[in-house]
Amino acid sequence: MHLRVPRPRSLAGQLFAMQAVLIAVVVVGYALFTYISDRGQAEDAAGRQARAVSLAIADSPSVVAAIGTADPTARLQPYAVRVMRDTDVDFVTIMDPYGIRWTHPDPAQIGHPFQGHIERAQRGETFTETYTGTLGPSVRAVTPVLDGDRVVGLVSAGIKVEEISKRAQEQLTALSGVAAGALLLGAVGTYVINARLRRHTHGMNADELSRMHDYHQAALHAVREGLLMLDGQYRVALINDGGRELLGVSGDVVGASVADLGLPAQLTGALLASEPRVDEVHLAAERVLVVNTSPVSGGERRGTVVTLRDVTELQSLTGELDSERGFTQALRSQAHEAANRLHTVVSLIELGRAEEAVEFATAELELAQALTDQVVAAVGEPVLAALLLGKTAQANERGVELVVARESRLDDGLLPPSLPARDLVTILGNLVDNAVDAAQGAVPSRVTVAAYTESVADGPELVMRVSDTGAGVDPAHADLVFQRGFSTKPAGEGGRGLGLALVRQAVRRHGGTLTVTEAEGGGALFEARLPLGDAGSGTATPATLAGRPGPGGSV
Repeated sequence: MHLRVPRPRSLAGQLFAMQAVLIAVVVVGYALFTYISDRGQAEDAAGRQARAVSLAIADSPSVVAAIGTADPTARLQPYAVRVMRDTDVDFVTIMDPYGIRWTHPDPAQIGHPFQGHIERAQRGETFTETYTGTLGPSVRAVTPVLDGDRVVGLVSAGIKVEEISKRAQEQLTALSGVAAGALLLGAVGTYVINARLRRHTHGMNADELSRMHDYHQAALHAVREGLLMLDGQYRVALINDGGRELLGVSGDVVGASVADLGLPAQLTGALLASEPRVDEVHLAAERVLVVNTSPVSGGERRGTVVTLRDVTELQSLTGELDSERGFTQALRSQAHEAANRLHTVVSLIELGRAEEAVEFATAELELAQALTDQVVAAVGEPVLAALLLGKTAQANERGVELVVARESRLDDGLLPPSLPARDLVTILGNLVDNAVDAAQGAVPSRVTVAAYTESVADGPELVMRVSDTGAGVDPAHADLVFQRGFSTKPAGEGGRGLGLALVRQAVRRHGGTLTVTEAEGGGALFEARLPLGDAGSGTATPATLAGRPGPGGSV
């Protein structure tokens, strides 16, 4: 025989029981408070009523006149009975200044002393008290009857306490009905609300919901990709650790609008878009992100789920791969040219012109070596030297002359470890590619590259300048050219508008600056400046480089 352990009551059931008890306690407490309050108010009202009646009787001229007669009771008793009937008080007692009754609801009590306090009234003061007399406990008022300044009699009017209780009980009965209705209405409302809650919680109890929350939090922290959930007003409803890192936000951003997160305009626009976004590439402060958005709807827009993937390294590798492909294509072209030259040398030898063949081959070798020596002498840093040699071949294939400026000077080992070669390739490679695109087809078609170090107030800086002879940049677009999506390339070409955006991202990541101005003779001049920290000792400045016999010229 197995004992079945009862399943814990669901959260909705617990809330229903708690709310029902709470409503009952509140209603009963309010009813009790109201009864006590109404009882006190009824007593106050009775005291005011008795005081008004006694004052009216004491001020009546007929009462003063009757007191002056030989038999005041004969005239005052009928008068007191009429007043009791008309004013709804339980008794009216008129007495002499010493408290001997002239009137009473019970005629047998006439002539007997008044039961209660009269001292204050004898001194000319009207007062109210609760006292137990011949009719039982009552709320009464006692006031003097004055003839000029002399007290000639006393008047007491009162209402029995049991009558006051009856009035309060009548109000309590009505209140009890209202309270019962409120309790019933509250119970029905609570049941309806909790039925809806049961549907939303799928009948789970608090422990199950707590475990689900713990699993939910653990999953959010474990996922390396960024997850961002926005509500219907595009405010952050949830963001995991990966999302904070990829977007570069910190602090408590839950509840903040996407527009207030300080993200780039293009990325903010993607997050605020109402239509879904699929695998869009956007730039954050220091990362390249693939963004996917999906609206959450259920009859109406409820929010947006955003996933973020970091493809910074992939984008960098893609750029390096594109450079390698360009190098490969250039090598194929050079191999083709070398084959043509070799055929020329062989043909000259076959024609018996060996000396001319040697001169032709020697001239080609000297030219190639001179170009290589020229680049290496100007830029001794191996990665940049290799990049410039490759870009020279690519530019030559496209009919563009690439020139290393005379002021260029960048020795091997000069750059600090904090400035990786990959970022230099990203910056200089994309600037050169952009310049070659701009210069292609222009007359002359030339791109000039300068790379050197310069001492400034904040320390040494690496300066990379790339100018072209193209159409230049409209000053109105000086900032737009660095935004993702801005490009002068045809719309069908891939990778539109990403190169210069990646350049600015890499420059900002190292605390540098990137500007574009008009080059001498037209075209655009892009200048990137990167701080070198303490690695700039012994570096050359433009002033010292200008007087140095540099390699200069076409590469």
